[in-house]
Amino acid sequence: MKRLAAALAAVALLAAACSSRTASQPNPSGSQLVDQQGTAAGFQGVGVSPAQPRPSFQLTDTTGKPFSFAQATNGHPTLLYFGYTDCPDVCPTTMFDIGAALRTLPAATQQQTYVVFVTTDVKHDTGKVIATWLANFDSGTSAHFVGLTGTQDEIDAAQAAAHIQLASDGGATHAANVLLFGADNYARVTYLQSTNEQQQIAHDLPMVA
Repeated sequence: MKRLAAALAAVALLAAACSSRTASQPNPSGSQLVDQQGTAAGFQGVGVSPAQPRPSFQLTDTTGKPFSFAQATNGHPTLLYFGYTDCPDVCPTTMFDIGAALRTLPAATQQQTYVVFVTTDVKHDTGKVIATWLANFDSGTSAHFVGLTGTQDEIDAAQAAAHIQLASDGGATHAANVLLFGADNYARVTYLQSTNEQQQIAHDLPMVA
């Protein structure tokens, strides 16, 4: 019962964000977090049912070049996260956990992995701002850290394609989960900002590489 209660509490955090307000838009996906936390497959993160195929969307990277998510990350383990650089707590903590988890993994696994951060604050987060912010988290890893931005419509479309709850309040209220796509191009597990997110990612990522 304790485990179920903890899992259900984690699910409730899915719509949490760097604002105390929750997003009002419904999840456009039929997928949902499951309270078994992915244990049926041996994952430590929260299971996603049904598994989500790698989404197809195109945004702009920090150098100003088009970045096709599905094409560029095809066949690679990929951590996908939507947030914004001025976030005071959840976003930097999540990105820190991702970087720390990667540094515990073999270099070969790191080199295969993409970490894709998509801003939900299109007015503030320019390519330069995102690149500077990401540099705080990728030090000491050989993973591919990619920052993306675009128009509001493009960001909304990317969230919908990834089955992520649409951000509101100018991006300040956004889905707080990280999706892990495997080399098979499916996401079967997600992570919520918590005290053991780093450990969960470090355990699960090699399983999908």
